[in-house]
Amino acid sequence: MAAEPQPKALTRKPLLLNKVEGSQEVVNMAAIVPKEDGVISVSEDRTVRVWLKRDSGQYWPSIYHAMPSPCSCMSFNPETRRLSIGLDNGTISEFILSEDYNKMTLVKSYQAHQSRVMMILFVLEMEWVLSTGQDKHFTWHCSESGQRLGGYRTSAGACGLQFDVETRHVFVGDHSGQVTILKLEQESCSLVTTFKGHTGGVTALCWDPVQRVLFSGSSDHSIIMWDIGGRKGTAIELQGHNDKVQSLSYAHHTRQLISCGADGGIVVWNMDVERQETPEWLDSDSCQKCDQPFFWNFKQMWDSKKIGLRQHHCRKCGKAVCGKCSSKRSSIPLMGFEFEVRVCDSCHESITDEERAPTATFHDSKHNIVHVHFDATRGWLLTSGTDKVIKLWDMTPVVS
Repeated sequence: MAAEPQPKALTRKPLLLNKVEGSQEVVNMAAIVPKEDGVISVSEDRTVRVWLKRDSGQYWPSIYHAMPSPCSCMSFNPETRRLSIGLDNGTISEFILSEDYNKMTLVKSYQAHQSRVMMILFVLEMEWVLSTGQDKHFTWHCSESGQRLGGYRTSAGACGLQFDVETRHVFVGDHSGQVTILKLEQESCSLVTTFKGHTGGVTALCWDPVQRVLFSGSSDHSIIMWDIGGRKGTAIELQGHNDKVQSLSYAHHTRQLISCGADGGIVVWNMDVERQETPEWLDSDSCQKCDQPFFWNFKQMWDSKKIGLRQHHCRKCGKAVCGKCSSKRSSIPLMGFEFEVRVCDSCHESITDEERAPTATFHDSKHNIVHVHFDATRGWLLTSGTDKVIKLWDMTPVVS
């Protein structure tokens, strides 16, 4: 569903702290180094770089390391300073960074996939490296030995990957729009369930282990909040981007979801409000308000001598309505519609000004974002874009 022009951003907005420039190609993934003025980045130009802030206030590489293939993804564990890097040729390489972040030492490399590694996740508690690839496989390896422990074939290439340490459940989101939940053991896995709610491919996943909620972002411009812990199958839709959602991050302490998209938008969602599920769209051969036939209802068109009309749906009640009975537009933030959408005339009259109050703030990063990383301790957000630039933002004015 295409998004209409979004609401104007509120006056409180992220503050741009710095730009990190110098990569020859797109920076596919980057991370803020905790407790340091530093950034780790991996790029399509085959380089791994560790940028440290100098006295001049600018970030310069303290490490510049060339890999044998373009770097597609990374996972950094600050406690062990272990850096796991996924490559375009299917290899995963693991490094240990020195305490001063001026040196990286190769620990091991192994062939994890037959083609590009899409996402990688290092799980310290299990000493596992989880990964997904363009080869339609999810795999996990022992981080100590590099031995392959197991795998699972997905329905399509997957670039959404999250893990719950407590239950050993892994969440895999793929390009077909499906999310798969697997239960991992040391050397085996079992399928728990699959579910699908997007009309496009899943581009990002984010897991909240406290509320036991999974967020999925998609190329269909939407985000869905899946209530895994509630066991009621509740799925709340969030509409706030004009292009595909590229990356998600969750601020646990304030219960705010940060979503970033190819439209350059940074959207901060208040997840502390009680939201409603969007209704199922009802089927009908005629308008459920005025009973005018839709254009495929030849019998009623003939009997009533009326021209068939195009079918629409009210986003609030889900009824099938004609254009005349749904001429109004309204935002419905508690149902996830932060921009104005089609509603039937009776629903439009029933929506109060309070119900139209926004539950998200919208901000322009001024570059098409491919990845984000949020440092909750400082309230900093890192965005990397197709313009080959990394931007660092102070999010405390809006995430608090």
